[in-house]
Amino acid sequence: MQQTQSSYVSYQVAEKIGSIEFFTAQHNSMPSAILNKLAELIEEAGNDENSKVLILKTAGEKTFCAGASFDELLLIQNEEEGKAFFSGFAKVINAMRKCPKFIIGRIQGKAIGGGVGLAATCDYTFATTDASIKLSELALGIGPFVVAPAIISKIGKSATYELAIDATNFRSAAWAKEKGLYTEIYRTSDEMDQAIQKLAYTLAASSEKAMSEIKKAFWQGSEEWDQTLFDRAAISGRLIVSEEAKSYLMAFKKWK
Repeated sequence: MQQTQSSYVSYQVAEKIGSIEFFTAQHNSMPSAILNKLAELIEEAGNDENSKVLILKTAGEKTFCAGASFDELLLIQNEEEGKAFFSGFAKVINAMRKCPKFIIGRIQGKAIGGGVGLAATCDYTFATTDASIKLSELALGIGPFVVAPAIISKIGKSATYELAIDATNFRSAAWAKEKGLYTEIYRTSDEMDQAIQKLAYTLAASSEKAMSEIKKAFWQGSEEWDQTLFDRAAISGRLIVSEEAKSYLMAFKKWK
């Protein structure tokens, strides 16, 4: 586990079920340290013989993940630093899709920006009725370039484009389920957790080789993401250092 200033990423295993959890005090927004550690832990968990299925979750109740850390975005001084930051999301998404184990997503609250990308990259995703979604990047002077391929692969280009263009309004959990982002939604976290555990136990008793081959087959065609997502990170890195983006970030941070 890495834990600094109330932020952490952890991995625990029980009964062949691995749980990966992260938390930051700023609504589970993600600085570089959390992104890089999360990518590393997902890769490690994928190679861990003690687990057969993984659950990705965050601590807290109201927000699953608020996307990129605003504090760190404001500190970016040049395009190289910008690309390095957004490459963190590329590393996490690539680690998730290449992980040989199914990843169950536990979305207990709002998912914003990169948080929507994480939810989309999970192989099977549970959510509560409070888990509304928004791609807010355009409102910040950038775009959902890195996470878009994962979201498109789950809900299609039309729905993803809708989210990218209407960057200030949330879509409900019911909308997200209708489009295919969420597999199941529940009224409470307790009900959701019971359903997650039921599926996780079933998968923990299933053929590891068969699950790995199924996942490989369904992610076939995404191999180019090894390069594409980093190319997309460079676009975000270029845009985030503009005066326009900085002014949007400062205004949004003051409003919050």
